[in-house]
Amino acid sequence: MFSAEERDRLRTRLLEAARDDGRITAGALTGSASVGREDRWSDVDLAFGLAADASLDAVLDDFTASMYREHDAVHHMDLTVDGTVYRVFLLRNTLQVDLAFSPPSRYKAVGPTFKTVFGNRPETVDSPRPALEHWIGWAWLYALHTRSCIRREQWWRAEYMLSGLRDTMLTLACARRDLPLDQARGFDMLPEYVARPLEEALVRELRRPELVRAFGAAMRVLLRETADVDAALHKRLEGPLRSLVASVL
Repeated sequence: MFSAEERDRLRTRLLEAARDDGRITAGALTGSASVGREDRWSDVDLAFGLAADASLDAVLDDFTASMYREHDAVHHMDLTVDGTVYRVFLLRNTLQVDLAFSPPSRYKAVGPTFKTVFGNRPETVDSPRPALEHWIGWAWLYALHTRSCIRREQWWRAEYMLSGLRDTMLTLACARRDLPLDQARGFDMLPEYVARPLEEALVRELRRPELVRAFGAAMRVLLRETADVDAALHKRLEGPLRSLVASVL
């Protein structure tokens, strides 16, 4: 298990290595450390902007070799978004290290969790939040598939779709209260009276009666939330949504 001191030392070493690398023109803290909300379990999140003539592949290869050779990495995975490569490492001591490498035109401060350490601060880009109706649409889509899976006696897939429905309702509740949406970060910030009814949508066993019960609980929340968001939309959806529940009884 890693200590906070080990994590801080590693972050400092990575920033120093990046600052000394002529192919890297800027570096920043991202994630919780950038806004003073780091705790005992936080990982390392860093973003680097590359020089115009730098090879992204070469920089990735060099930093990756260093992570395995010097910092005890045991595996890594990549996520590429709009030209930026997020290389995520798992260290033997269970510390997660996220290193983002961006070409000059793609190096941007995405959202509020970005603190420049060296180089110029890039343009700030705020990701637009979807309209509330977006989450309602996802919810009824998950509901349709939950119904189909229950009727087909596909219990594992039914649980998967029902979990998607429940999590979408929690995301909608966060969106209505301007809480974080990404990776369930706002779920634990919801008031108890909002989150508690969705506890009933947790599936306790893979049996038809239990799936039907949990499905009914999730659908009651969906109907209530839809009515609060848009009365006209609720009026159009109420009949079809209630018929979904009735069709699995």
